[in-house]
Amino acid sequence: MCGAEGKITQLYGKEGFADMGMTMTQKILAAAAGLNEVQAGQLIEAELDLVLGNDITSPVAIKEMDKIQAEGVFDKDKIALVPDHFVPNKDIKSAEHCKCVREFARRNEITNYFEVGEMGIEHALLPEKGLTVAGDVIIGADSHTCTYGALGAFSTGVGSTDMAAGMATGKAWFKVPAAIRFVLTGKPSKWVSGKDVILHIIGMIGVDGALYKSMEFVGDGIGNLSMDDRFTIANMAIEAGGKNGIFPVDALAENYIKEHSKKEYHIYEADEDAVYDAEYRIDLSTLRPTVAFPHLPENTHTIDEIKEMDAIHIDQVVIGSCTNGRLDDLRIAAKVLEGRHVAKGMRCIVIPATQAVYMQAMEEGLLKTFIEAGAIVSTPTCGPCLGGYMGILAEGERCVSTTNRNFVGRMGHISSEIYLASPAVAAASAIKGVIANPEEV
Repeated sequence: MCGAEGKITQLYGKEGFADMGMTMTQKILAAAAGLNEVQAGQLIEAELDLVLGNDITSPVAIKEMDKIQAEGVFDKDKIALVPDHFVPNKDIKSAEHCKCVREFARRNEITNYFEVGEMGIEHALLPEKGLTVAGDVIIGADSHTCTYGALGAFSTGVGSTDMAAGMATGKAWFKVPAAIRFVLTGKPSKWVSGKDVILHIIGMIGVDGALYKSMEFVGDGIGNLSMDDRFTIANMAIEAGGKNGIFPVDALAENYIKEHSKKEYHIYEADEDAVYDAEYRIDLSTLRPTVAFPHLPENTHTIDEIKEMDAIHIDQVVIGSCTNGRLDDLRIAAKVLEGRHVAKGMRCIVIPATQAVYMQAMEEGLLKTFIEAGAIVSTPTCGPCLGGYMGILAEGERCVSTTNRNFVGRMGHISSEIYLASPAVAAASAIKGVIANPEEV
């Protein structure tokens, strides 16, 4: 089925696909491998639509390319290099890393190189720039590359050596993953967002509950989730051990693609008889704001359970990251903070995910709301999420963060604690100085 601009190819039921009951992910991988069908566990070599690296992982990949004496990159338009972890550079070492990536990008005339002034956090920036679309096969030397499944792409994190091979050849080997089906129904309540959905799922199945499996989300409840919600859910598939997370391409996703990209895209749908290792049904209307306690994303408690505990005092709040630094996230946080002030002694750090998000937040007055509430606003960076900078925790300190990992020492001292939460819960906690319910501020 062709659209008005001739940019859409509908592949569900396309002649050549055998009736073998494939999932969305399996159909994408079959097409990329030039095969009529694939099965879980099968090893394939697939053509890549995009290879991604950042300022931490790219230098390693570049050195590997030098070792194999690769003659440039396979396609300068299908590589994206986004220094975002320690940018603007926090020290000499990070400056050297970025210099390495910058010079590689210039030497190979990489089209999609984004640094200070036009940058953003990679997994928010690439969809915004239209580099990730439905049906793509994308690898990135960053574990949260699975974000782009929100657009109906197969995207997954790889090591820097695989990134090097991908940049050199445009191909990658995959073991075709089995799948778990998550049927989402109903409509989430006011303060429940995509972050609460994925934390609920991880709390339910555990951090290895989807180990090397495709997490495939379906159901009429998806229509009640914004694109930003879907990006958040797909982003954290890796926190359940997933190889990737993926959503069907509905009208909302297709409109997003058309708005941001001029690339041709391909829509795949799972067969009705596709095989899944497990199926979970989740009524979104029953979910409550959820927080992951230290030191694993599976250690979840609802805001109602937390209310029954002794107050958990916190020192810092971070609202941002590739998980929750998009415009909807900032709007929700600003709604909670508007007309209020963060607790005395509280450090509240807001980090828009991209320059475009930063600009829109400024135009809408969100940044003014944050600053008047006693928060600070940073340029786009991963910064505190991985204990890089812009919010390192000292011994014994606690942080409520909208990031994606709360491992021991993740944001600083090994005795510090990270509580993963939605922007609404994070903002409410900044006001109260304890983990708080946004319904009660």
